[in-house]
Amino acid sequence: MFGKKRRLTAYNNWGYAFVAPFVIVFLIFSVYPVLRTLYLSFTDLKVMGDAHLVGFANYKRVFTDKFFWKALGNTVRIWSVNIVLQLGLAFLLMMVFSDVKYKMSGLPVFRVVYYLPNLIAATSVAFLFSTLLDWRYGTFNIMISQIYKLFGARYIPVDWLGNVKTAGYTISVIQSWMWFGNSFIMLMAGVQGISKDYFEAAAIDGAGRWTIFGKITLPLIKPIMMYVAVTSLIGGLQMFDLPYLMSNTASASYGSTQTVMMYLYKFGFTAGTIQTGFASAIAYALFLIILTVSVLQIKLFNRKE
Repeated sequence: MFGKKRRLTAYNNWGYAFVAPFVIVFLIFSVYPVLRTLYLSFTDLKVMGDAHLVGFANYKRVFTDKFFWKALGNTVRIWSVNIVLQLGLAFLLMMVFSDVKYKMSGLPVFRVVYYLPNLIAATSVAFLFSTLLDWRYGTFNIMISQIYKLFGARYIPVDWLGNVKTAGYTISVIQSWMWFGNSFIMLMAGVQGISKDYFEAAAIDGAGRWTIFGKITLPLIKPIMMYVAVTSLIGGLQMFDLPYLMSNTASASYGSTQTVMMYLYKFGFTAGTIQTGFASAIAYALFLIILTVSVLQIKLFNRKE
């Protein structure tokens, strides 16, 4: 009896051996950097050398730094336009493909087509649109100029990425194009989890498509909507790749497209301005902001529920 129990215990202990590699890698490459960054945020470390504790001085500097708040404002502005366009288009497509009266076919094909922009590397997207939107030789300006000529008007080329008024919104539209397919797939997954009996019964009773959408579809996909909203917020406030790749530090529009992550990158990795302790504090300040807004979002959704 006891011998069998010991053998079972020894057999079960092999599970720890299989789990150990993942746990070790997770601790080294995930947990340790997070804790190390937290420690550095309380120090005056620049690049190399000794780090001296300075308490909350870095956090005080972050929250009183007007450039940090300007970068945060740019991030929120770019993300807000992006999320409206992204979710608006995803909702529109979801309504079309989930409408029992339309009975749209070929959904798997459309899923692939809509999701393709999300699979393209951000560097490729940035290079493509930087070329298309070039104010002198870009295809976009040339096409608009030809349309103006048809009506006998003269078109003045717009520097879409170099103009303070248009740069941020241009990046927002490009990001919407990249990510709407991901939101569409998430929302469609939620719709397909709803029993078709609800839709068919409502259609038989004479309910219109707006009634079906408002009374059946929308309430039942609220968990997916909350997931999409929270993850979009987290990704939006951590925006870095497209704004960084499509911005030029010498351009007049740089101040309107610099995001919080670009501001962090300046002090964390750019030669000549590296202040590791301050950059670590920016990272955790952004984490606190994201955490606060995410909790408020979840409470708002639960209250509506």
